[in-house]
Amino acid sequence: MMLTRKERRHAMVGPAELWKMKRDFQIQFLKAMGLAPEHYFLDIGCGTLRGGIPVIAYLEAGHYYGVEVRAELLDESRKELREAGLEGKKPNLLQAADMSQLAIDQNFDYVWAFSVLIHMRDDILGRTLKFVGQHLSEEGAFYANVNIGERDEGNWQGFPIVWRTLEFYDRECARSGLAVTDLGALKDHGHVSKIESQDSQRMLRITKG
Repeated sequence: MMLTRKERRHAMVGPAELWKMKRDFQIQFLKAMGLAPEHYFLDIGCGTLRGGIPVIAYLEAGHYYGVEVRAELLDESRKELREAGLEGKKPNLLQAADMSQLAIDQNFDYVWAFSVLIHMRDDILGRTLKFVGQHLSEEGAFYANVNIGERDEGNWQGFPIVWRTLEFYDRECARSGLAVTDLGALKDHGHVSKIESQDSQRMLRITKG
């Protein structure tokens, strides 16, 4: 079956049939964690704004920052933004190979990385955590889902699929002045994809240590 233009865009960030579920999950989770319209929000690996569109709609203008490594996905995200009629919300959409290349003069109340840390090599993860440590507000929180355990590395669209121990994240976060809390499996927060490897991923809450 031929995919529509929107379905092709959706498939750039995962299975098209799970796109709506994953969009709904993100905004519902973030609101449950206290996200409010006045907060400043950093979306690491924003992709085509699958999760970003409802967050942009919810936040005050200019309070959303999205960072993406792939320029072609940012092109699609701008189309998604235009089609949603949200250009007036003035989101900041930035392209960078990793967070160390960014110069952002803003601290964030919420930092979000949905299905992103699981695709980062250790060195890129370290630089990301350093950036978060420098830009997270004192009462802010960084939420990210991760694969916990020790398995052989996989591959998805040219990116690694990485499994790490919780102790590894504790250690790496501590180097950037951050502390980790394990909030449990994604399925405990309403993520139901019927793919056990995804639903059993852990959600981490990372704060200033």
